[in-house]
Amino acid sequence: MSESSVRVQESTVHVQEPTGPEASTAPGTVATHCPYCALQCGMLLSRDLAGRVSVQARDFPTNQGGLCQKGWTSADLLTSPDRLTTPLVRRAKGGELEPATWDEALERVVRGIRDIQRRAGRDAVAVFGGGGLTNEKAYLLGKFARVALGTAAIDYNGRFCMSSAAAAGLRAFGLDRGMPFPLTDVAAADTILLAGGNPAETMPPFARYLNEQRRAGGDLVVVDPRRTPTAAQATLHLRPVPGTDLALANGLLHIVISTGLLDETYVARRTNGFDEVRRAVAAYWPERVERITGVPVADQYRAARLLGAARHAVILTGRGAEQHSKGTDTASAFINLALALGLPGTPGSGYACLTGQGNGQGGREHGQKADQLPGYRRIDDPAARRHVARVWGVDPDALPGAGPSAYELLDALGTPGGPQGLFVLGSNPVVSAPNARHVERRLRALELLVVADPLLSETAALADVVLPSAQWAEEDGTMTNLEGRVLRRRRLQPPPPGVRTDLATLSELARRLGHPTGFPADPATVFAELRRASKGGAADYSGITYDRIDRQNGVFWPAPAGEDTPEGGAAAAPGTEARAGNGVTGTPRVFLDAFAHPDGRARFVVVEHRPAAEEPDSEHPLLLTTGRIMQHYQSGAQTRRVPALAEAAPRPFVEVHPDLARRLGISAGELVRVVSRRGSAEAEARLTSAVRPDTVFMPFHWGGAGRANSLVGDALDPVSRMPEFKVSAVRLERV
Repeated sequence: MSESSVRVQESTVHVQEPTGPEASTAPGTVATHCPYCALQCGMLLSRDLAGRVSVQARDFPTNQGGLCQKGWTSADLLTSPDRLTTPLVRRAKGGELEPATWDEALERVVRGIRDIQRRAGRDAVAVFGGGGLTNEKAYLLGKFARVALGTAAIDYNGRFCMSSAAAAGLRAFGLDRGMPFPLTDVAAADTILLAGGNPAETMPPFARYLNEQRRAGGDLVVVDPRRTPTAAQATLHLRPVPGTDLALANGLLHIVISTGLLDETYVARRTNGFDEVRRAVAAYWPERVERITGVPVADQYRAARLLGAARHAVILTGRGAEQHSKGTDTASAFINLALALGLPGTPGSGYACLTGQGNGQGGREHGQKADQLPGYRRIDDPAARRHVARVWGVDPDALPGAGPSAYELLDALGTPGGPQGLFVLGSNPVVSAPNARHVERRLRALELLVVADPLLSETAALADVVLPSAQWAEEDGTMTNLEGRVLRRRRLQPPPPGVRTDLATLSELARRLGHPTGFPADPATVFAELRRASKGGAADYSGITYDRIDRQNGVFWPAPAGEDTPEGGAAAAPGTEARAGNGVTGTPRVFLDAFAHPDGRARFVVVEHRPAAEEPDSEHPLLLTTGRIMQHYQSGAQTRRVPALAEAAPRPFVEVHPDLARRLGISAGELVRVVSRRGSAEAEARLTSAVRPDTVFMPFHWGGAGRANSLVGDALDPVSRMPEFKVSAVRLERV
């Protein structure tokens, strides 16, 4: 199917909700959003009389009528032969997973939780969530952990995605909204610097904004060790050694200062801390930066001039710059560069990070992150605890404190003093976690592993209990895309017989654990409570209703309650211009008048380059970096089951520079073994000059022998606790 669009405005689409015994085959059409990345492209789902579901692109502001191959084929997931339609229980340790009734499966879960917590305490049962859950599910999962289980041990896979950029944004701006302006600003920029992102493959409809910017005469600077499809379109491609982006950003700031490109008026009026940063980056003269990064001096000057000469400029970072043991500092270095140029909070300009997971923004705002409560409140803030406890009807002192971060939680599973039980919702850590062999061993050591999933993922295959989940087109809810725009996900059809929504599963588990109220299964009811819990927080959703989302093509947070919402008036969060009601779609642009720190100023942060946690040596002389490809998404648990996608990218591969291949005697298509200090993975060799001669690249979408994350280490960023996915020392061996 081509990417030609079907131009249907959201306001003209009427949802036909199926009811009765014919619900599974009744025709209908809904306007909804793609189940994959954070662009959350608008689409129409239609079901015919035979029950077949088709996908059409929708003219939504983010995707403008386009979809990628994953979006076009997304309905195939609904009828996958691998769908789970009954609970599975492992009735004996070491035995097989066997079909069970819901009553048996839920009783097994509740009995296991009670036994573990009675012996080892509340924190001995942990929860692991996902950045693809709806806001309603993320919210109720956090409440379930802290109220029904009473555990502090909850975190989610978004820690592996957005945590470094979020931490850098918080300390610079006082607020973390990944993209604090609409996507349209990207297309209108004179110069874009994109560090560590490849949207031409990872979110192809986003590439339309880059193409539009280039057609209008704009310049695109891409920072990436690989010549990706995005880098191939760039005016200038900077190819640093993996793990040296921070030094490059400091070097560009050095040139901005030394060549008179600094926006002195903006720095004096809107920021703090510049003098300390000026002194620090004085040590990053271009020749030194070239020695560290491999980026030629002339290219450094050209990149700085393109940014400094632009009337409107945008700096974007992606996972390539952030998934490091110094990822927070690297994101801060690019924010420092943006501040020196006067970009954040300036209409048409700014700094943003490209959120990856479908609800990577909303998923970290409402309580499934170890240190947060709903509304992006800190769990150690007494006022935040009082507010949320009041909404939940519990004593603030009964709420647990902050728990361990995602990898630290996984690392402790089954150890003395660590969690002995784990409930996983919306994640597949056997494939997606760093040091994946070790994580798999820790999961196997648990007394009780419970996984809710539509499919038997690699993690679900290890579980003691598997609970079949509804899919994206079988439930209602909201998502928050990379712009901070809250969107509606609409149900086309009910789940298959035997399958429950995750909200229904959480509601029933809570009831059996002694909480008959407070855990509704209805998403609209959950969202209404989320609005109250988020009210007054940094991520204030109190002015957002399902109806308002429908009327306004989504609502940007913060959106405090106003005249057209039932909550009454509320003040906007510091550093925002939010105004609910009167047709205003929340806060499309933040920081125009002030940043979210008490003094209204942004903060420069001194950051210094340091080596990766793991450097090459004679035994492991190469650098491995990992990432996504167009056909697959995250751990591949969904996309590897879509025939068209599996056919287009059927197996793992490793990109090898031709010079390196000749030196090692490796031929194109040959099976090779990639070996790190933690283990090995086998993949087909693809020879390409897109990678540096000292670097190999593997996508991380496969498990088994081709699992790239078996190679990745567990060094963590000291601030964000982000693992260092992007740099591992390896060697290649012929198989």
